[in-house]
Amino acid sequence: MPAKGQIISNPVTGDSYVFLETAKDTNGAHVSMKATLKRRGRVVPDHLHTLQEEAFEVLAGQLTVLTDGKTVVLEAGQKITLAKNMPHNHFNDGTSEVIYLHTVKPALDFDYLVENLIGLIADGKSKDGKLGLVQELVSARYLDSKSYLSGIPVGIQELMARVIGPVARIFGYRAIYKKYSGIEK
Repeated sequence: MPAKGQIISNPVTGDSYVFLETAKDTNGAHVSMKATLKRRGRVVPDHLHTLQEEAFEVLAGQLTVLTDGKTVVLEAGQKITLAKNMPHNHFNDGTSEVIYLHTVKPALDFDYLVENLIGLIADGKSKDGKLGLVQELVSARYLDSKSYLSGIPVGIQELMARVIGPVARIFGYRAIYKKYSGIEK
């Protein structure tokens, strides 16, 4: 279960995330984390959130943000807020680590999403940060934090999630795994 001060580390990339405020801490208003990205390049696929906005404030290094067909490089002291439904990605493409504050509003279950994403990556369940379409569809079906791949129309992903999600659960797929978060969903 996400907790204030909890540090989640990705042993594959060396990246780490510290929960500054969880959904529980803010009564669902937002989740905030301090992230340190050591690895260069994209860790997750391009995506969008249909119900949440994301804000990034760089503390050190350079954060590359792809959004609205543009590449923006943020330096220390700079910030950006991405509206819901905006396809994007963010990653370290600089020569040193990047440290930034990451806030997601409303919180929904985004903190659980982070716990499970890093847990699955740490357990070798991903290839270069991509969890595979079946896991993405289960997450889309059962998480409140609706995230979708930006390369496939959302309506098609929702349909696929409604059909494939329940079948995948029979085979052990979950949106939230007890192993990583203490609960299962």
